[in-house]
Amino acid sequence: MTAEETVPVGPEGLGPVLAWVLERSHGASALQLPRVIGEAARRLGIMRTRLYLADLQQRRLLPLPQPDLTAEEREGLDVDNSLAGLAYRTQEVQSTRGGDTSWFPMVDGIERIGVMQALSSSPDPGLPEAGRALASLATLLVVSKSTHHDPLVQRQRVRPVTLQAELLWAFLPPRTIGTDLATSSAVLEPAYDIGGDAFDHNFIDEVLHLTLVDAMGHDLASGGASAAALAACRSTRRSGGNLPHIACAIDRTLAQWIPNRLMTAVIAELDTLQGDFTWINCGHPPPLLIRDGHVLQNALERPAHLPLGFGFHTPDPPAQEHLRLQPGDRVLMYSDGITEARSPEGDLFGEKRLADTVIRSTASGDNAPEALRRLVRNVLTHHQHHLHDDATILLIEWHPSPRAH
Repeated sequence: MTAEETVPVGPEGLGPVLAWVLERSHGASALQLPRVIGEAARRLGIMRTRLYLADLQQRRLLPLPQPDLTAEEREGLDVDNSLAGLAYRTQEVQSTRGGDTSWFPMVDGIERIGVMQALSSSPDPGLPEAGRALASLATLLVVSKSTHHDPLVQRQRVRPVTLQAELLWAFLPPRTIGTDLATSSAVLEPAYDIGGDAFDHNFIDEVLHLTLVDAMGHDLASGGASAAALAACRSTRRSGGNLPHIACAIDRTLAQWIPNRLMTAVIAELDTLQGDFTWINCGHPPPLLIRDGHVLQNALERPAHLPLGFGFHTPDPPAQEHLRLQPGDRVLMYSDGITEARSPEGDLFGEKRLADTVIRSTASGDNAPEALRRLVRNVLTHHQHHLHDDATILLIEWHPSPRAH
């Protein structure tokens, strides 16, 4: 393409180029996406682009294959020690001092996917607008094709996952979802060997549904039990069932199809307009309520119901609890693999350290997914990067706008 054919960066040139990408994307394979995005970038005056996806543990940014990748580029970039990683962590555009290289966050809704690198021959005032739009479109294409193009899934892994982990990851929703009123973010470890933990979060109109389950054991049956629990939860919820109905459905499903497999769970809902938090605790660690930088002791601690899986709740649905949140409140749901992680000296990670880590991270300005990513890194460091039990965290933030509230 000659210089005369280059579409100017700006509203007049951007629209036609993005429309061209959409048209080309319908028949493009996963391995052709970087080439399509690269061609669109050149039409916008950007010399070159690279697409990087975060791995399951959010430690590395791994490039989608392109013929001209250097050996160094194929190794990927460190999330904690690179300009690309800073763009990923903060979800803000980062540029080199000279402005010739920029890193644009790739975000699906508020779920972090990776980053797009854009190289230009000279600083261009129109580059930020074009780069953000192109990175957003690239993200949507990656997400839409990930369900049926394995190269996109493979580029988010630095090693093979176990069979039970493959089963669970197929059932899990995006790690972070949100609206202007509330955000829910989750993280799981060991990401490549997750066994019995699982989570679900979903918006139903203005209600945020939340589920965290912990199946006994760390094998394929445990993964199957958690997958069946999520299926029972979604089927009941989508049929109009309430929290007690969901607890009974999980209990009945496990007792019938995966007998003798005990499961603890917290099933909850947040009314994102009013701040009403409703939950049922079946043998699980109680959630923590964080308000104004402090944990409100015992705020969400109630006598727990019996665990699920033995049919205890089928004739007698468990009662639900209720608490009105205040704007800015955070609710932390977690599995015992977090608090019971031990250092080589036998020191438990503990509930206090869990809450303190989240509080410090959010106080420093980290968003919810970044706070959880840092928390899990601390847990793994505490346990010398080898967990003996699954560790799952769900962080819910209620941040209503003044008008909505």
